[in-house]
Formats: sequence, structure tokens, C-alpha cells
Amino acid sequence: MSDKRNRFYAERLSRLIQAETISTYNQTDRTKFYRFHDILREMFPSLFAVCSFEDFNGSFMMKWKGSTDEQPVMFMNHHDVVEASGEWKYPPFSGAIAEGRVWGRGTLDTKGGLWAMLQAADELAAEGFIPNRDTYFVSACTEECDGSGADMISHELLLHGIHFYMVLDEGGMILEEPIGGAKGTYAMIGVGEKGCADLKFIARSSGGHASTPGKNTPLVRLGQFMAAVEKKNLFEAKISPTVEKTFSSVAETMSGPLKFVLANSRLFSPVLKKVMPMVSAPGNAMLRTTVAFTMASGSEGTNVLPQEAWVIGNMRFSPHQGGKSSIEEISQLAEKFDIETEILDPGMDSGVTDFRSEQFRLIEKAVESIFDGVRTSPWIMTGASDSRYMCRISDHCVRFAPFLMKDEQIEGIHGINEYVEIKSLAPAVDFYKYVMKEV
Repeated sequence: MSDKRNRFYAERLSRLIQAETISTYNQTDRTKFYRFHDILREMFPSLFAVCSFEDFNGSFMMKWKGSTDEQPVMFMNHHDVVEASGEWKYPPFSGAIAEGRVWGRGTLDTKGGLWAMLQAADELAAEGFIPNRDTYFVSACTEECDGSGADMISHELLLHGIHFYMVLDEGGMILEEPIGGAKGTYAMIGVGEKGCADLKFIARSSGGHASTPGKNTPLVRLGQFMAAVEKKNLFEAKISPTVEKTFSSVAETMSGPLKFVLANSRLFSPVLKKVMPMVSAPGNAMLRTTVAFTMASGSEGTNVLPQEAWVIGNMRFSPHQGGKSSIEEISQLAEKFDIETEILDPGMDSGVTDFRSEQFRLIEKAVESIFDGVRTSPWIMTGASDSRYMCRISDHCVRFAPFLMKDEQIEGIHGINEYVEIKSLAPAVDFYKYVMKEV
């Protein structure tokens, strides 16, 4: 029965993958997103029959009226995807069902999650289930570019004074050995995320001929500046209560000295702050703001000194330092090299859900009920999601997608050969059903 169910689910998810919904910046034609909405209406008739539907320029919000006036709950997953270049094993928009998997762009990020949450709700609606709370379903078509859809929806809800008991969006997944040496399977439940800002660092000069270069030309100053950012560990490192809990959770399945250190991370905080940048980039990103330099420009001629050169820094600022302080910190360093800082996008700070809260515990119980032998751990996401906008209307934004992930699947997200295993589809639906009924 479970094989038949999973096969049925695979065919339904495949249909969503076949609808190409790549989003780009400054995209004005939303036709393909509206076609995707029509597919959803056809696939989930029981849910659409009990929900209102509101369009936000290709993004949408559905509301399922609950039986009480308790605070509402929101389920989110975006339906836009990134481009799918490169050589794929199966065409990225074929939705191929092969090798026990559904292949294609969006299977994990995040049409798989969108399908699972709507499938769960549709089945409950067909059974005559009525939720306790007003239940909202939100899906944006802009998550992979400018985030305008979720931004618009959150402002609309804020305008109406609606505050949510909980928001559940994409985020952490179920990982085997999430940190080297942790010999267990963990549901990494995102309780917050780092903010994302884009900064442009500009160095100027009077230019000149490359045959007679002076000292500290623009590119040289930019190079010195970038090297200094890496060398100085510029931003404040902190083992927050959430990170401390993450370390202690994964330490349970470790052995050796690292088990003791991570289980007592507060005690070993000075050592971890110093050592982590040298041993683990992901571990370092959990402790502080980071900056990755991603783009650069100088002169257009090989023999010309630039009058202006620049680099772009993509900043992921930590919840404890925040965007304003992080930008001020790196701008002050840039000034020492006679470099200007231009803020292209300041990003936004998002709240952190307490891992001791009843909302977090609800997701823990759902994991424990559906996934045998899977442990849970809170986690601060280093990537951005649409739920950052929902922090305006909820104190408890939880980021988790109920799928077991292998390393090669992680590489497939925004890469090539993205896929989801068919056997993981039914548990994902059951997870959403559990939360919808228990919340």
C-alpha cells in the first residue's frame, strides 16, 4: 500500500516539476505562475473548495477558516525556482520518475514541500476535517530573486493586524551526520536565519598608464582590504543559546574529545571561537557574520590603471550582531584603505524562535511521531528564506522541510541533478498532517 501511495504521490509531484517557474529579477510577465496556480486548483480541489484565494502578482495566499478564534497558523513554500543550466542526468523540467526518485528543478527547493503541504491539507479537507485555527497557505513566486511576494503578503497581514501563532516555512531538513563525527540522523529545525546584505566597495584614483604605476592603486587597496577582512575575523563571534543547544544535541552521537567540547560549548567558548574558522566554514558561519566577495571590476584595458575599481561583498549577518552593526564594522575597515562603502541592499534582521517554546516542541513531536530514530536539533540557517518577512507578524517562525537529505542532494539544490526520493514523499505528507491536526 505504501509503495502504491508513494508512486501516486511521485506522479503528482512530477506534474508540478514539469511546469517551469524560473523567477528572475525585474520579471514583469507572470503568466507562467498563473498557469501554475491553475494546476494547483486542478490537483487539490478539496482544499480550494474550503479556502479563499488571494493573488499577489503571481504569489498567493489561501485561508482555511478554523473552528475557533485562536491565533492563526501559516504554512509556506515558494513555487519559483532558479535556472537549471548544465548537463543533467534527466531534463530538469521533465519531472522524470526513475531510480526510485523524482528528478527536476524544484523537487527540494521547494515544490516538493509545497506539494506535500497542499497534499496533506487536501486529503484532510476531503475527509471533512476542520482546522482548530484559521490556517493560511502562502507561496511566493519571487523567493529566488527579490522576495517581493512574501514582503507584500506580510505587509497586507500586518495592515489587518493579524498575528500568527506559528509560521512553518522551508529551511532545515533531515541530515545524516550534520556535523563531522555526529553519527546520527538529525532533523535540523531552523529557528532563525542570518540576514543577507549586498555591499559595494569602491576604490578611486586618478588612473594613469600601467607602465608607471604608483603605490596603492585601487585594485591593490581592494585586495588588501579583502585580505584584511579574512584575516581579522572582523565580526563578533558568539555562542548563542541556540548554537549551544545545536552543539550539545549533535554531541550526543559523537565520541572522543570533540564530544566533550561541543557538549560543554559555553565552557570552551574562547577555544571554539578561535578554532572554528580554521576547521569548519559552516561552523564558523554559525558563530558570526560572514562576507563573501563575489564580483569585481577594474579598468577595461590591460594597460590602464582604473580610476575606479570595485568589489561586491555578500554579507550574511548574524542575529546577535545584526545588519546595522555588521555593515558599520566592515565600512570602518574599508575607510582605512580609502575605500567607500555603498549599500546595495541592507537586508533585514529576523527574529529567533525559542527552542524551548511550544511551537518548536510541536515540530519536534511531529518529527518523533513520523520519523523513527531521528533526533532533533535547533539550527540557525545561514541562507535566507521568505519567512524573514513573516517575523513582522509572528514571534515563532520555524523553518523545516520534512525530507531526508544526502550530501549529493544538498549539492543538487541550485546545482544539477536535483531530486527527491520517492520513499520520502508519504512521510512528508504525514508530517504536515500531524502539524495541521495538532496545532
